[in-house]
Amino acid sequence: MDFDYVEESIQNGVKSVKIKNVKNFELAHIFECGQCFRWNEQENGNYIGVAFGKVIEVEKRDNDVIIYNTDEKEFSQIWVNYFHLYRDYSEIKSILSRDELLKKSVDFGYGIRLLQQEPFELIVSFIISANNRIPMIKRAIENISKKWGEPILYKGNTYYSFPTIERLNKATQEELEACSTGFRAKYIKDTVEKIHNNINPDSNEYNKLFDINWIKDQQDDICHNALQGFMGIGPKVADCIMLFSMGKYSAFPVDVWVKRAMQHFYLAPDVSLKKIRDFARNKFGELSGFAQQYLFYYARENHIII
Repeated sequence: MDFDYVEESIQNGVKSVKIKNVKNFELAHIFECGQCFRWNEQENGNYIGVAFGKVIEVEKRDNDVIIYNTDEKEFSQIWVNYFHLYRDYSEIKSILSRDELLKKSVDFGYGIRLLQQEPFELIVSFIISANNRIPMIKRAIENISKKWGEPILYKGNTYYSFPTIERLNKATQEELEACSTGFRAKYIKDTVEKIHNNINPDSNEYNKLFDINWIKDQQDDICHNALQGFMGIGPKVADCIMLFSMGKYSAFPVDVWVKRAMQHFYLAPDVSLKKIRDFARNKFGELSGFAQQYLFYYARENHIII
């Protein structure tokens, strides 16, 4: 466990919890490492985000982390798992740092934690992410949330939860296109319909291959293949969904930054994405996803170019 204990209090007039002596937790490392799209830095350096139908604000103060707009009960039910605080990241970093090449990336992104996010939201979000820039991804997700999510007030501002499967299933392809999703609108529409039609395992038309709860429960390679049965999900997007919402830590998403990092540290320039993924999974095993995040953050922040 990467913290000592939690105190509930009122901070700046808002209910909050203070997590004492948190290890391996840096806000920019966590929220700027490509794993999430609904967190935004504030002028004071805090981050405000929307997850699981809640709005929270997170502040790092010395060795403590303060989460505003929550209480100790909600922390134990949602946020302790969301921030992966039961996992010992010092042990993970120690193991990965045995590789002298990877150690440089681990030391650079020392405060990264893998968020445990909601699978349906991540499926839609990473379909939107394909061949897209982060500002555009965030805008599309925000548009979708405003149109079909629920409003949430915090500090005089209105935020929106990500829509439920039932609500988003009512969206037309044209409405999704109007949310700045572009050509991905048809992928989102088809995928949401498939997920919606397979919510109930007792249905006569039920197909477990489109049941995201069944997919999440499968062994990593089965999960990876099953996710690619949805329109708009290829190997890289499937790996992202597995890693950031399904607890599959052998996943190794390969995007342009990870490719550059792997080529920079390990491989020849002409190696295919599949070979990079296979090489990394063989090398890092069940910690591949953690290695990927350290490599991604290092490569992007340092503008690695091959």
